[in-house]
Amino acid sequence: MNRLSGLFILAWLMLGQWRAAAQAPPGPNRPNLVFILCDDLGYGDVRCFNPDSKIPTPHLDRLAAQGMRFTDMHSSSSVCTPTRYGLLTGRYNWRSRLQSGVLGGLSPRLIEEGRLTVAELLCQHGYHTAIIGKWHLGMDWARLPGRTVNELGIETADQNRNVDYTQSIKNGPNNLGFDYYFGISASLDMVPYSFIENDRLIDLPTVDTSFPMTLGIEGQRTRRGPAAPKFEADDVLPTLTRRAVDHLGSQAKTVGSGKPFFLYVPLNSPHTPILPTKEWQGRSGISPYADFVMQTDASIGEILAALDHHGLTSNTLVIVTSDNGCSPEANIPQLAAAGHHPSDHLRGAKADIYDGGHRVPFVARWPGRVAAGSTNAALFSLVDFMATCADLLDVTLPPNAGEDSVSFLPSLLGHSGASGRNTLVHHSINGSFAIRQGPWKLELCPDSGGWSQPKPGSPAARDLPPMQLYDLSVDLGETNNLQARHPEMVASLTSLLEQQIAAGRSTPGPPQTNSVKIRLRKNADDGAKRSRRANGMAFLASTYDRNLFDNVRVGPAPTEGAAKP
Repeated sequence: MNRLSGLFILAWLMLGQWRAAAQAPPGPNRPNLVFILCDDLGYGDVRCFNPDSKIPTPHLDRLAAQGMRFTDMHSSSSVCTPTRYGLLTGRYNWRSRLQSGVLGGLSPRLIEEGRLTVAELLCQHGYHTAIIGKWHLGMDWARLPGRTVNELGIETADQNRNVDYTQSIKNGPNNLGFDYYFGISASLDMVPYSFIENDRLIDLPTVDTSFPMTLGIEGQRTRRGPAAPKFEADDVLPTLTRRAVDHLGSQAKTVGSGKPFFLYVPLNSPHTPILPTKEWQGRSGISPYADFVMQTDASIGEILAALDHHGLTSNTLVIVTSDNGCSPEANIPQLAAAGHHPSDHLRGAKADIYDGGHRVPFVARWPGRVAAGSTNAALFSLVDFMATCADLLDVTLPPNAGEDSVSFLPSLLGHSGASGRNTLVHHSINGSFAIRQGPWKLELCPDSGGWSQPKPGSPAARDLPPMQLYDLSVDLGETNNLQARHPEMVASLTSLLEQQIAAGRSTPGPPQTNSVKIRLRKNADDGAKRSRRANGMAFLASTYDRNLFDNVRVGPAPTEGAAKP
């Protein structure tokens, strides 16, 4: 028997075992799962992670006091779509077709046909699964004859009416393991501006409109496009919160019969448009963004209160986190002037390869199982949710699922000898790579890979070394580039990353295939173009104060061997 045949038989046997296990009835002690994903909430925005935060977050703080904080948790990317792909599939986002940037509201489905999702895994093991919130992973709208939309990017203005909004939507959340879906197709600054329930728009987008990007700055607006006549951007967070609370009420009636539930709540906030409701305007005394963070925290509090009200708290694992770091759209200089630093001591922000782009607040509570008021400093990623769910279910994932997922359940439960990941790969908005092993972090770019200084393709970036190596044990702010001093570490980490790319996985198991060929390094000009295109920067350039991007720098600029570690 040759090696290839042996691997095929092994994979077939593992898949058969997994399918048999999938038919087992749900265990009596399996918890309900509520996963709340904030949008662009910075690590330093949450007071229990940053005691110097100027924004009150009492509900998240209370959740942390009742559960565990993970202080070295990372999103797989520093922007929206790719992070959500990794969260729901347990596979690094850069193995998919999307190599940079994000999808739009009309983009087709990104998750590959036949790929197992967390929702599907839980559904097959007796869970009722629902998503209430922002999807942003693509779905197949009915296109008008001869019309197109951008498949791997945000739709252009002339593509907004290229779909038939009266038709059902194919290959959305309902086709990827979710029994119920209510929410918006993508970020709230992307069309269409209308709620979706399961596979149809609730109200047809018969008018065109846009919304202020930030409260009080009328000249800076979201993309203009199709909207339901009564749709208001500032009503989205209250609506999602109300729907989530109502859903918990309905599930409380069935939990007693032995059917647990998984509720995934990807909020639209505090992402743009930054529009706190009237009740919250001015509450922080700092800015609309700070007000919006407070409102987001209050929404989380409403969901937690619903669990309490329905007697669901004791057997529900609640996780609250963010999809990436704080966006420059929050007006970081304004926040800093008030003494608030949304990335805390980390360098960078949303979109960047630096930790401020992808190290995220992460709180988990499971009464009686997770030690109250505990902290875990092990290295983990949101990609690890898939393996953690499999661990909860006591099943083995098939070989072609969760290829990059490592269970954090032993750490969550405080098991003796539990440890974090050995390595973790990071990815920025322009497709730049970094790899972490222990305290060492290698960034395969001379710049931020995103929107902070030094920007990809900028004059400042051209004068920097081609790679950055940091020892985070003594330099968490990524200020002292050691790549010239430790070439052996650069070589070792580069080789490790190349091996994980080639294997199609970073966990034990048979080799898998990436969806596309992976380019490990991007040249400066390509990186600059990708970074701008990825977030629709051509749109923002005509509507937004560019200084808010040009001046973003969290932490000092990199130096070469400025201090000995």
